[in-house]
Amino acid sequence: MGSRVGLRLLLILVLVLVAVQIAFQPVRLHGWRPAWQGAALRMNLGLDLQGGSLLVLEGRDSPTTKATPEAVDAAMRVIERRIDQLGVVEPTIQRQGATRIIVELPGIEDPDRAIRLIGTTALLEFVDTGTQQLPEGARWSADGKTVTLPAPAGQAPPAPLALEKKVVLTGADLRDARAAFDQTTAEPIVQFEFHGRGSRIFEEFTGKNIGRYLTIVLDNEVISSPVIRDRITGGRGVISGGFRSIEEARDLAVLLRGGALPIPVEVVENRTVGPQLGRDSIQASLKAAGIASVAVAGFMALYYGAAGVLAVLALAAYLVFLVAVLTGLGATLTLPGVAGIVLSVGMADDANVIIFEKMKEELRGGKGVRAAMTAGWRRAMTTILDSNVTTLLAALVLFLLGSGPIRGFAVTLSVGVVVSMFTAIVVTRALADGLDALGLGGALERMAGGARR
Repeated sequence: MGSRVGLRLLLILVLVLVAVQIAFQPVRLHGWRPAWQGAALRMNLGLDLQGGSLLVLEGRDSPTTKATPEAVDAAMRVIERRIDQLGVVEPTIQRQGATRIIVELPGIEDPDRAIRLIGTTALLEFVDTGTQQLPEGARWSADGKTVTLPAPAGQAPPAPLALEKKVVLTGADLRDARAAFDQTTAEPIVQFEFHGRGSRIFEEFTGKNIGRYLTIVLDNEVISSPVIRDRITGGRGVISGGFRSIEEARDLAVLLRGGALPIPVEVVENRTVGPQLGRDSIQASLKAAGIASVAVAGFMALYYGAAGVLAVLALAAYLVFLVAVLTGLGATLTLPGVAGIVLSVGMADDANVIIFEKMKEELRGGKGVRAAMTAGWRRAMTTILDSNVTTLLAALVLFLLGSGPIRGFAVTLSVGVVVSMFTAIVVTRALADGLDALGLGGALERMAGGARR
């Protein structure tokens, strides 16, 4: 075997091993020592494969803002920031019509918590209430003129308190918010910090209003009403009291970091996709992919003989490369994505069929194996490029105009087309050259119906 052919085969083997490590990570490094941990697919799975929640939100008009498409888009950006902090892998957020938002949360285990975080307006206000301390749970009216106090247990609610809402600062002035524990009482608290402008206003206000109350209000509901005991410098403060758990404090911190929704949103549909349905989908998809792969491999081996076997090996390399590229890109595998992979297996085989048919024509024209391989690959190149470029253009249109799973299908199909060209043009050719270099080129020649060497 020539040195160049051997080098090409060695390079392909190295690429296959690297692809296996990226896609399945069978080996983990502990320092510099490799350790076997078992192979498993490391790709992110979509909502339809691993289960999760699908929420449909409806934007509503607020007293000050209409639910216009622009306001809904702004609400989507806030929701996206909140979901990012939930740690959900590859969520899908898209607008439906003028006022609806569809949110897909793969793998979410507590949909109620997600709904609370997504649907809460989270308008935080720091209100000057003078000498009036308000109890937790008191609510301001929409016009900010009166406050409804919570009713004591077993008693009628007291009359609303006339108290104008004088907002000193809002959550828009916050730089950061974190959940923590009070060092003295060990109760959950939320530590916050204002940015430059907010920090100056906070310091000036607390300096001039020592002994008065600065009430903290979230979505018109009082969450604490502390007295100002000293000038607060540095723009840092604490929201304490009313948190039943550190989880509740974390949720408020997430809401504050994500910002307030510009309009209220209402959950109009909450659908949960169970993990069992996802597992059934995976098993059905793997079964379909297995049957398709065996059918393609059997046809190629029976119809093209040794050349078909080389094509099957190239297809195996194709699948490994494809999964490795998708894993490396951080793509999320969905059912349409699986369909794209199965479809691209057939397309990858098409390239080999075109090459072998061109090669058969050259063999029947009287050329030897090596000359027929060179001419066959060269003539097939134009046809392969033409057909795959049109497919790539169609995938590009799907990606630009589609959303969610449609985009996933477009990405899978595009990557599959590019990888299939590489395996057909480079890997199959290297395997054929290797077979010829071993003196077994006659096996390739027989697919043309007879030996002519």
